[in-house]
Amino acid sequence: MDAWFHPVGAEAFEVMTSGGGADKHRAVVRGLIDRQPDHLDLLQRVCRAAVGALSACGAGISVMTADGTRGVSAASDPVSERIEELQFVLGEGPCLDAFASRRPVLTTDLTAAATYQWPVYAPAAQDGGVRAVFAFPLQVGAVRLGVIDIFRDRVGPLTDEELRTALGFAEVTVEALLDRQANGHLRDGDGAAVLGVGRRAELFQAQGMVMVQLGVSIGEALARIRAYAYAENLSLDDVARDVVNRRLRLDGDTE
Repeated sequence: MDAWFHPVGAEAFEVMTSGGGADKHRAVVRGLIDRQPDHLDLLQRVCRAAVGALSACGAGISVMTADGTRGVSAASDPVSERIEELQFVLGEGPCLDAFASRRPVLTTDLTAAATYQWPVYAPAAQDGGVRAVFAFPLQVGAVRLGVIDIFRDRVGPLTDEELRTALGFAEVTVEALLDRQANGHLRDGDGAAVLGVGRRAELFQAQGMVMVQLGVSIGEALARIRAYAYAENLSLDDVARDVVNRRLRLDGDTE
């Protein structure tokens, strides 16, 4: 594997995003985001916080559909916004590769990438002052929501600590996107308090069924339900009702 290009393997990705250490990094990331100016959009606040935490020159977030169509996006600054958009204009770049592979793409030197990986995008990004790009997919299980890109104006890798922090930013961004879709910008600890009593009971029942179907924790079951609702543009209670009525299984099997 070339030193300038490193897609993180599935096992390594799982290790880096699990356990108490991951919880610590998520808590730190939330604190950094909360310190950003309130007048900024939430995704802009994420980008700006990531720049400071990761010694970056910029950051961008692209929310995408399964076919790669780009929707909501944000960036830390106008230059980063242009560099982020270039990938969709040109049809190549670390963002698109990370989304397709479902793994982080860590590009430590765009000079080499200009020759081998992204012959059009890499030189254009370098013209904007970027020398390295680190792309992290935003996903829950099999559901892909988009990518967060970290731009640096110097060649070189992220440290292990910076990599964990970057993954923390990706996870917090996923939570924010799912909260927006499911709760209309309202946030609740278990994701269900904003629903009526009957709908809460139905959601809890659906969580239990998905937990058994997928062999995951009750919290992960809720995340999978919310991710499916987001990807299919459905309400949380509609998905829960379909699960309970056995019209939908999130493990892909049919009843």
